[in-house]
Amino acid sequence: MNEKIPVKNVAPVKVHKPSSADAAKSANRNRIYVRAVQGPLETFRRFFGFFFLALFALIPWIRFNDHQAVLLDIAEQRFTIFSLTLWPQDLTLLAYIFIVSAFALFFVTTFAGRVWCGFMCPQTTWTYIFTWFEKKCEGPRNKRIKLDERKMDWDKFWRKTAKQTAWVLVSLLTSLTFVGYFTPIDALFIDFFTFNTGFWAAFSVLFFAVCTYGNAGYMREIMCTHICPYARFQSVMFDKDTLTVAYDAKRGEQRGPRPRKLTHNQVKEKGLGDCIDCALCVQVCPTGIDIRNGLQYECINCGACVDACNGVMDKMGYPKGLISFTSEEALSGGKTHILRPKLLGYLIVLVIMIGLLLANIMLRVPLEVDIIRDRNTLYRETGDGLIENVYTLKILNKSQQTHTYTVAVKGLPDYRYTGEQTVTVDGGEVFSMPVSVATDAYNLEQAVTEIYFHVRTKSTDSGVVEVDEPSKFLYR
Repeated sequence: MNEKIPVKNVAPVKVHKPSSADAAKSANRNRIYVRAVQGPLETFRRFFGFFFLALFALIPWIRFNDHQAVLLDIAEQRFTIFSLTLWPQDLTLLAYIFIVSAFALFFVTTFAGRVWCGFMCPQTTWTYIFTWFEKKCEGPRNKRIKLDERKMDWDKFWRKTAKQTAWVLVSLLTSLTFVGYFTPIDALFIDFFTFNTGFWAAFSVLFFAVCTYGNAGYMREIMCTHICPYARFQSVMFDKDTLTVAYDAKRGEQRGPRPRKLTHNQVKEKGLGDCIDCALCVQVCPTGIDIRNGLQYECINCGACVDACNGVMDKMGYPKGLISFTSEEALSGGKTHILRPKLLGYLIVLVIMIGLLLANIMLRVPLEVDIIRDRNTLYRETGDGLIENVYTLKILNKSQQTHTYTVAVKGLPDYRYTGEQTVTVDGGEVFSMPVSVATDAYNLEQAVTEIYFHVRTKSTDSGVVEVDEPSKFLYR
């Protein structure tokens, strides 16, 4: 107990603080004016974001078998995804989908940091769309700053009005498309613009339009830094080999301006690093952080600072990569280990969960039978001396095609069945009918006999589907 705990001296990290002028401009979070940047990462990020944006906009309009291919009808409690129809009874499939999504996010984050936030997150994509309209209406970063400092005049008024109009239109189209996943989209567009839509549909469109307008137009980085829970727990998945956007302090320090005519070797002789302290990496950051201060939870790994810094390094004649996607291990002089236990663990679990999801989809029976006993009378004796039980038989056709089913009873000898034995049920519909089963008391050896209602489709091109649903036949 008297053994001393070893103490390690850690040198304080020098934090680059903004100048007083920059601090005054950044005091209000709305004063983050993102500078446009060009580069391979930015091009790839735009392509990636707009690819999924195009999918989001087009999928509700796709038709499949004369119906909307993807329709998540909450009112009818029916989710249609092309040839697959999911019901509340298929909740396990939805749980598997969420689990697969979660482990895919864990795997990608452990490997490459918050690339989801920087390249695929809807908040990032819509924020870029809004800032693009802002740039087109109000000009580049410096002009936007000066425009906001000016008093209102005609030039400022029309520019602000044009920007706000574009924002409202994008928000409205986004909301209509989103709500179109939950209600038939063609009718939604027609009814909304002809003022014939229902209350809840109109309320949903306006509500999500306001949310889109507020999030992408004004909240922006607040969603990433204060509201989104992913920013808070991402560090749990990071390790020394995780690829993140990072600044090479050994190469960049001591930072400072210098004439371009100096060669790289002359700069080193003066004790300067490769960072010329131009602050472009801060100006292009959508969350307004300085990546030179080290890894920060606000960083969304968009790579904008990488492109900005590489452009400056090209102009100065220095090697690229002062800011890059790298790991803590590589920055300390080691070698990044791609295959490591933590990453492999996530991958194994992800593959297993994908396998279970696919197995559940493949083994899913597109037919469900529910038996409800008559609660008023346990059993009754008929005029010809038979013991009779009454049931309500419900047949749910979980497919999208119309099927004809035959009904029989198993487990009861010499029974008499009263009710329809052949029924036709449309795709996605529930057929309910009362039936009764009777038999002679001499056939009943105990008070409760377990029986099965056997429901079977007639032979089709997709094969035969049959279900045995258990129930009880009561006597005495």
